[in-house]
Amino acid sequence: MRKINFKKLVVFAFIICSYSLQIELFAQPVKVTVGADILVSDSIHLIQNKRIGIVTNHSAVLSNGVHLVDTLTKLKNIYVTTLFGPEHGIRGNAPDGNSISDGIDSKTNLPVYSLYGKIRKPTKEMLQNVDIIIFDIQDIGARFYTFISTLYYTLEAAAENNIPIIVLDRPNPINGITVDGPIREDEFKSFVAIAKIPIQHGMTIGELANMFNNEKWLENEVKANLIVVKMKDWKREYIFSDCDLPWIAPSPNIPDLETAIIYPGMCLLEGVNISEGRGTYAPFLTIGAPFINSNELLVEIKKLNISGIDIKPITFTPKSIENMSTSPKYKDIECNGLSLKITDSKNIMALRFGIVLLYTIHKLYPNNFEFRNNWLDKLFGNTNLTQMLKNNSTPKEIFNVWEHDLTNFKTLRKNYLLYQ
Repeated sequence: MRKINFKKLVVFAFIICSYSLQIELFAQPVKVTVGADILVSDSIHLIQNKRIGIVTNHSAVLSNGVHLVDTLTKLKNIYVTTLFGPEHGIRGNAPDGNSISDGIDSKTNLPVYSLYGKIRKPTKEMLQNVDIIIFDIQDIGARFYTFISTLYYTLEAAAENNIPIIVLDRPNPINGITVDGPIREDEFKSFVAIAKIPIQHGMTIGELANMFNNEKWLENEVKANLIVVKMKDWKREYIFSDCDLPWIAPSPNIPDLETAIIYPGMCLLEGVNISEGRGTYAPFLTIGAPFINSNELLVEIKKLNISGIDIKPITFTPKSIENMSTSPKYKDIECNGLSLKITDSKNIMALRFGIVLLYTIHKLYPNNFEFRNNWLDKLFGNTNLTQMLKNNSTPKEIFNVWEHDLTNFKTLRKNYLLYQ
């Protein structure tokens, strides 16, 4: 019988444990410091003794869990005079698409002007008591997410009224590397496609601010006096769960990071008569329609070798959900479709999956499939997707259409990247 060398065994076990510990430590989230924390700790001089207007919502929280507005209103020689709220309101609880009214902030008694109603850009009257503007809102990383449109118009207003603006940077929660999709064409400029960027831009809100401002994209090519307060220790490959920051749902139908990651592709379903899962507690991870056969659709999707997503059949009935979706598609009507679960958060190509899904449903149910009042064109930024689906073009043919323009954008984008 062979004698066991216990000394060598102990050394080997120690090496294995040490290696495992290193892997575990490496996998731990990194403490990222957002721009709001940097402003308060290192750059407060930028706003001292000035009347401050803040464009923000509930997501503007510091590392101590206190909201930026609540923090600044308690500091000496800091004078917050005016608040501006984007879609979903200053406290972030208004359902998608609902117009927001002006009002008074319940916590601070400060006046709140809505930038998601009849007025989308701060007016001269709104800014009459403002010497400097702060913008701090958590973005999601997709072109049609309206917070970057609010940023765009706030930059315009700052430039037109000669008011300096400070943008406090936050992570792109779905990573700062993946850049995918068509560049918006000029005639499709709208509040869901404000700039000539791809659907998944791979940039932070601070980087976008610099791009909007310096590329002469603002109305009449105005340029704001802009300062971006950078984050500390954020890296481009990070998704939000790598950052050791609390997840605060940026809007009612993006309750978690998994939903944010899939959103750049699944939001396209808003442009057709397929439920994107509004009216359920898993929006964008639940899709379907009354005319779909779940198992039939699943079989077709699996033929395309989709990776990074676990897909299962589901039957669901969209309901009115307060503060989420009051009038969802197919409200109170049973739908058949698919339930999605992301298995590879860092490598999934969400936009391409959304297009594959549209292609497959259109292929299976051409007599039931409907386009909704050019909304898909608005979201996509041109008519290519609609026309190519109607012509039964393959997903690969659709993807190839944007490659040239995307390459040019990536070259432009390099000029504005603030992080490695």
